[in-house]
Amino acid sequence: MDGIALLTVFVLAIFVGYEVISKVSSTLHTPLMSGSNAISGIVLVGTIAVAAHTESTAIFVLELVAIVLATINLVGGFVVTDRMLRMFRSRGRARKEREPQA
Repeated sequence: MDGIALLTVFVLAIFVGYEVISKVSSTLHTPLMSGSNAISGIVLVGTIAVAAHTESTAIFVLELVAIVLATINLVGGFVVTDRMLRMFRSRGRARKEREPQA
């Protein structure tokens, strides 16, 4: 494929991804984020494995950028997931504290 075709596929993937994610309800966000974190982890491991066998310096630099971006994505996803789970956890604890003890 030439560069224009690859760029077209990339732009279409951005639009499709945005449309799919924007339609997700908030109750499904945490499970989807966990699945996304798993995929990001696989991408990170794959990028490291590919970078280990690279001979070109330019390609290695691009792979290093990909590793940094995948790491940021992975860590950020876990931070967001943890924050959302804490919101649900605090609601449950608040209800238990309001209930009278027998």
